[in-house]
Amino acid sequence: MVVREKVLDLVVSCFKRHGAKGLDTPAFELKELLTEKYGEDSGLIYDLKDQGGELLSLRYDLTVPFARYLAMNKVKKMKRYHVGKVWRRESPTMVQGRYREFCQCDFDIAGQFDSMIPDAECLKIMCEILSGLQLGDFLIKVNDRRIVDGMFAVCGVPESKFRAIGSSIDKLDKMSWKDVRHEMVAKKGLAPEVADQIGDYVQCHGGVTLVEQMFQDPRLSQNKRALEGLEDLKLLFEYLTLFGISEKISFDLSLVRGLDYYTGVIYEAILLQTPAQAGEEPLSVGSVAAGGRYDGLVGMFDPKGHNVPCVGLSIGVERIFSIVEQRMKTSGEKVRTTETQVFVATPQNNFLQERLKLIAELWDAGIKAEMLYKNNPKLLTQLHYCENMGIPLVVIIGEQELKEGVIKLRSVASREEVAIKHENLVAEIRKRLSES
Repeated sequence: MVVREKVLDLVVSCFKRHGAKGLDTPAFELKELLTEKYGEDSGLIYDLKDQGGELLSLRYDLTVPFARYLAMNKVKKMKRYHVGKVWRRESPTMVQGRYREFCQCDFDIAGQFDSMIPDAECLKIMCEILSGLQLGDFLIKVNDRRIVDGMFAVCGVPESKFRAIGSSIDKLDKMSWKDVRHEMVAKKGLAPEVADQIGDYVQCHGGVTLVEQMFQDPRLSQNKRALEGLEDLKLLFEYLTLFGISEKISFDLSLVRGLDYYTGVIYEAILLQTPAQAGEEPLSVGSVAAGGRYDGLVGMFDPKGHNVPCVGLSIGVERIFSIVEQRMKTSGEKVRTTETQVFVATPQNNFLQERLKLIAELWDAGIKAEMLYKNNPKLLTQLHYCENMGIPLVVIIGEQELKEGVIKLRSVASREEVAIKHENLVAEIRKRLSES
């Protein structure tokens, strides 16, 4: 929880820095609202048992509930963030931080705005968060759904197979091109020559120069939708340069993103493991954030089909938690799981009443304090507890102190003790804590 809170604080403070307001939606939605929004992944949705009344399912992501919220409340413009749990019937792999119940952190901008300005800000947010978390080098792959569809069209993929072939291409980060090609040809019935043409495109990745190059591509430049996508990407790269992040972004034709609701720009951030020798291809640890533009989703929930264009991103915090935790284990870094600042101790028997009065005084002054729940604890046991829990200060009260109207303040690290007048104790503790 300590790791999670630290990561989530950083993520949410970035969302707030960009002017987003918080939103929360129920854990479950109407089943019919969720089906058919996720393509092949719809089978991974958890359905709640039919108990009469409405059929409900646990939410699969935070995007569809957001679109439903906008449509239901007729909201035309909103910049929101949402941190919450989602559920998927996947086979969990703990090492990669893949679970059946996991936390998502989303940021979305809904509304009709000038082209690519909100999209560029989403990519900037991703860069700020990944840099802030200090996870090492990362790369954000960018593509556009219209370029993907245009590429499929000019290669000769029948339109009815766009999504199926797209979900195969989406596996390129986990499988080799050979295996992906086999899946498309053998399992999805694609002609081998069509697969090979797709192969030529999906091996391409680069910066804004590749965008320019694709404008010149004899086949792709004949496709109206692909051209619209390329125009937008060209503009996007202009804004990314102004934001100072273009070197972190790669235009990658193999990026498809499996979800059905994307309509424009799509992106995915991956962590790069430092290569063993310079000059090698950096290995990727997998996706840690992703998102894109979905201009048609809100319209699906609106009875009159009114659309609200949206663009957003999702931070894969579970992946990030497991990476941070693994790094802590490797480095042997000790993490405090509590925030106790002061421990109330006594060397004497029958001093429970004094300890209770003293600890209440500390709590009332807003100081984080603890004591042992025993009438007559041994002093050594109390001091050991402080060392094990990383509590920095101990206040000790005994007969001698009571008589003199003082309390001993001990530093756990240096083991130094000083006697302090009871009325000055809180001020002295605050002073010590502000110096540490």
